[in-house]
Amino acid sequence: MTNERDVWVFIEQEEGQIAEVSLELLAKAQELAKILGSQVVGLLCGYQVSELVETVIQHGADGVLVTDHPELEVYRTLPYARVAIDLVRERRPYIFLLGASPIGRDLAPRIASAVRAGLTADCTDLQIGDYESKKEKKVYKDLLCQIRPAFGGNLIATIVNPTRHPQMATVREGVMRRHEPDAARTGRVENVAPKFEERDLALKVLSRETRESNVNLKGAPVVVAGGAGVGSKESFELVEELAHLLGGEVGASRAAVDAGYVTREHQVGQTGVTVRPRLYIAAGISGAVQHRAGMQESSKIIAINTDPHAPIFQVAHYKIVGDVAEVLPMLIKALHEKTK
Repeated sequence: MTNERDVWVFIEQEEGQIAEVSLELLAKAQELAKILGSQVVGLLCGYQVSELVETVIQHGADGVLVTDHPELEVYRTLPYARVAIDLVRERRPYIFLLGASPIGRDLAPRIASAVRAGLTADCTDLQIGDYESKKEKKVYKDLLCQIRPAFGGNLIATIVNPTRHPQMATVREGVMRRHEPDAARTGRVENVAPKFEERDLALKVLSRETRESNVNLKGAPVVVAGGAGVGSKESFELVEELAHLLGGEVGASRAAVDAGYVTREHQVGQTGVTVRPRLYIAAGISGAVQHRAGMQESSKIIAINTDPHAPIFQVAHYKIVGDVAEVLPMLIKALHEKTK
């Protein structure tokens, strides 16, 4: 079913629900595989997950490797790693992509270490390109260019793994655009029986508790985000009020989260959520590259900052040079008057 030029995507699922990041990666994998002249293969692990195969194919997979076993019902590192490592060693994919979720961040380095492959975490873009090694005087063709911010966001690094395959990368949710499902797509399905060792099953799950977030930044049409420039947790209430009036969600920069103004589930950026709302209001956010990476594709961006040279203004459509403590109340007052 597979060959050494294929692009694999780990299909993360929980309780029969495929993670959004996996569907996004299938779309990107399609683009990469087209350039390579290869196919997209989804690796789906779990228990009683056969009904998810059609969704995986409709979103871009040409084939699906399915490992269905009771020991895989709930994610545990060792059983999942055993399945992935054995298949990678046997099938030797060219590229292997995983979501930069808690599961992906746990699983990816274990696979990479076991098969002695390179791994780049939290990529913001993936491309196919060539790399010339001046030391070896050799050109490596069709490598995966793994692009991500580096050195505290002061530069964008392009990382390649010329000699060790698979070329592995993790990508955060929202960075890639998913495709609409195509009901006409067909693909091959191969069921693979796992070969667990006794030590793989040493850890048992006795109970589970889950909590769903009530913050939906990714799906919000409007996001009002505050940064360190808001000044305090009390002042952050202005951000929350404006978001409520606009029917949107509250976002934040990492600096605002670290300062305790708002909880981490509101964080936008490279280490938070990537959003593309119709309207994004950045209040008191300087605009470090990590934050811009998470919101710069918004349809309309309004930035409020006292510094006229703040990096956030580089991506803003409308720029307000001023103190958020003065500008936000004015916006809130105007909206209240409009709704009277």
